[in-house]
Amino acid sequence: MRYLSILFFMLAIVACQPKKTEEKPLSDEQLMEKANALAQKYIITDGHIDLPYRLHESNFNIEENKDEILNVEKGDFDYTRAVKGGLNAPFMSIYIPAELQKTGGAKELADTLISMVNDIANAYPDKFAVAKSAGDVEKQFAEGKISLPMGMENGAPIGDDLANVAYFKKKGISYITLTHSKDNLICDSSYDTTRTWNGLSPFGVEVVKEMNKQGIMVDVSHISDSTFYQIMRMTKVPVIASHSSCRHFTPGFERNMSDEMIKMLGENDGVIQINFGSTFLDQGSRDAYDHLSSYLKAVRDNPNDTASQNYIKDYTAEYPIHTNVQKAADHIDHVVELVGIDHVGLGSDFDGVGDSLPVGLKDVSQYPNLIFELLKRGYTDEDIEKICYKNVFRVWKKVDEVAKQS
Repeated sequence: MRYLSILFFMLAIVACQPKKTEEKPLSDEQLMEKANALAQKYIITDGHIDLPYRLHESNFNIEENKDEILNVEKGDFDYTRAVKGGLNAPFMSIYIPAELQKTGGAKELADTLISMVNDIANAYPDKFAVAKSAGDVEKQFAEGKISLPMGMENGAPIGDDLANVAYFKKKGISYITLTHSKDNLICDSSYDTTRTWNGLSPFGVEVVKEMNKQGIMVDVSHISDSTFYQIMRMTKVPVIASHSSCRHFTPGFERNMSDEMIKMLGENDGVIQINFGSTFLDQGSRDAYDHLSSYLKAVRDNPNDTASQNYIKDYTAEYPIHTNVQKAADHIDHVVELVGIDHVGLGSDFDGVGDSLPVGLKDVSQYPNLIFELLKRGYTDEDIEKICYKNVFRVWKKVDEVAKQS
């Protein structure tokens, strides 16, 4: 009888407990609201934005065209759109065209573009600040400023002088993409079939060692596969791919990373930062661009070429050349499936991939669209934070830490 009393007592307690209600899934409108909130809450770092070279090509003068940086909507980046999209730490690409490897002037151009980034920060000290470390970005984020870290795209300015690695570190360069579209003195390019070195040159081996020593991240974007594997065998620190995507979706496009390479990058504790260009994300876009290349050139050469314009319009109605934000999320999914959430980030290539940007990722105001898509797929707030900046900052801080111990 005593046991029955106890049983009835326990049942009564259970009956009095409030019933748990299942959480209703958020609507798309609520998810978009959350995506915008997370974009403002977390630091967003983008591994590659080609603003400096775009300005250089347009003969930009900070004194005469100062307001262009604020709100002119030329190209893919300005201050207003960056604030709207929550972009806090765009790596300014110090891009060096491959032809300067033959003609000379690579180091001089690098210095010019670095000075331009500094000029922007000096012109708007309340809005921008040059960042040389992840710690700088964190401090500047707390101050409400957009950080301008720098990465050099193409190691050609190093020339044949190893001392230039330390020179550019002091100038504020935080990563170096070892080459661009052609083999150089350091290594082979994914775009070049010459295979001058079959990977790293003897000098390139010393450059990678010196970058480890000086605290400059090694960027494996643009390099050949053999160069990548040689770096992985010798680097003492994690590496980044500042603006690359997954070859799984673009078979045969060596500029993107294969599954095997991504797995090795994960073992290295590195990060691949997804390039937003449609031809990096979608084989269909690559095929369409290849088919239309002569017509697109004809229109560039002659804007009044209506025959070419009409053909492009008719063709793209059936075979779009622009993919969409969902495909960028597919690449993030693929990396996560291969190596986990800790090894993927954002590397848009804004201002560097022309008109090939996807629907929903056309400029720096649209990062929330990608966050929204990831939230729809079940990514947590912590996952979003890692993708936005924590993964890259882990590598950046580790590279700095090891260099200080050298």
